[in-house]
Amino acid sequence: MSESSLKQKVARLRQAYAPHEHRPLGGYLAAMGTYAGVAATIAGLVRATGRPVPDRPATADVVLLAIATHKLSRLLSKDAVTSPLRAPFTRYDHPIGSGEVMEQVRDSGSPTRHAIGELLSCPFCLAVWVATGLTGGLVLAPRLTRLVATALTAVAASDFLQMGYAVAQQAAEGGHHKD
Repeated sequence: MSESSLKQKVARLRQAYAPHEHRPLGGYLAAMGTYAGVAATIAGLVRATGRPVPDRPATADVVLLAIATHKLSRLLSKDAVTSPLRAPFTRYDHPIGSGEVMEQVRDSGSPTRHAIGELLSCPFCLAVWVATGLTGGLVLAPRLTRLVATALTAVAASDFLQMGYAVAQQAAEGGHHKD
């Protein structure tokens, strides 16, 4: 099948899938292919190094990686400081508090750029990639991965403590009346 024939089929599929809205199905296919390549590379590295893969990961590791995945996904997708990583694919919209920003996906006619923009600005979407990397890291370099995940988990806990403190402070100020 020629490249132009494949592009025509993808264009027809996109039109049938979402006739009134642009959905970058070709970009999503590229992202899925890249993800499959990353996962296959990790699996190949695990096999080549002979690292043992646990039958059942320890509950503590699952909890640690879950919290670290949450934090790293938000850090990469929403943090103001990481906006230069997203800038080629997104456009700044407005701040959303706690050092985070809302961005809009750039649509320059490139389905791949659009799909990458969606991926990089969505913590839920990015979490799959982050969890895959951390899980691979847990097998390939467990001590380093646990150390990095511990730092990310500490930052996530700190974030929630900061937000709780701010809520408590607002409640104390709102409940304090001068007589």
